[in-house]
Amino acid sequence: MPLVDVRHLSLEFATPSGSAQVLDDVSFSLEPGQTLALVGESGSGKSVTALSLARLLASPPARYIGGEILVQGRNVLAMAKSELRKIRGAVVSYIFQDPGASLNPIFRIRTQILESLRLHRPEHANDAEVIRLLKLVGIPAAETRLRDYPHQLSGGMQQRVMIAMALASEPKLLVADEPTTALDVTIQAQILDLLRDLKQRLGMSMLLITHNLSLLPGLADRVAVMYAGQIVEFGATQEVIERPKHPYTRALIASIPELGRAADRLQAVPGTVPSPFELPSGCRFHPRCPQMQADCPTRATPLLEPKPGERVRCHYWELTPPARDAINEAAA
Repeated sequence: MPLVDVRHLSLEFATPSGSAQVLDDVSFSLEPGQTLALVGESGSGKSVTALSLARLLASPPARYIGGEILVQGRNVLAMAKSELRKIRGAVVSYIFQDPGASLNPIFRIRTQILESLRLHRPEHANDAEVIRLLKLVGIPAAETRLRDYPHQLSGGMQQRVMIAMALASEPKLLVADEPTTALDVTIQAQILDLLRDLKQRLGMSMLLITHNLSLLPGLADRVAVMYAGQIVEFGATQEVIERPKHPYTRALIASIPELGRAADRLQAVPGTVPSPFELPSGCRFHPRCPQMQADCPTRATPLLEPKPGERVRCHYWELTPPARDAINEAAA
């Protein structure tokens, strides 16, 4: 049985301008011990999807208008608040984008990790366990850090403390939402290596949210590419990166700078992610697509199955993809 099974999830936000649908028929599953990456530009629906797993979105304005979210076989959308408290932290735990904003600036590191332990593992709510967790995430001289405030730590150390807090409850699933945002390249690599090591050592599942496909080899087992609230491609990581099928996935990969390759300018995906109030008809990517066909603006685009385990939301995925220069020319 999958640890998480999201089935045809649709969600909207109520706003003064009317309802905005931000997720549309999102489906994926995550097996115990697996890592799934949600990839896409800002505004694609990645974080909203992740927050929905433990129903962390305030309702209102959020409203689930279809689908199910099964965690360990139980539908999160049908749970009472008392049941949700047993899921949050104990089963699904989160690492958020900005540790400086997520850590409370007026409490010491020791106090904040102890709070998580008291909630989920009260028998282990002691300094020895806090020190063990800090050492687990690679903080040197952990004993001397207990009384530090967040502002006394670097960005990388703050993120390690956030990971320690997330692991304090011994979750089955760790959700890492852009865990390397605002960190320099060296620290990014260290945090990703840490997550990879922790996953193997602790045997937990992980949902990694990122806009950068270059981070995924060796870290994620499968990839779901999101665009405008929909999954547009899904498959094994190596297959998606080496043989992308959806034009959006191809454009994302083409925008990654190549080490050792001289270029006058970085390549970019032309245009922007559409507003949920102004979603294009037909294929939602067609206004930005370098290989758009005449019926793309009007033809419905369900998820197709090129072969077992793969999904792509494009009728013309078998067309020869345009050259990198063509994509760059479209972006100019």
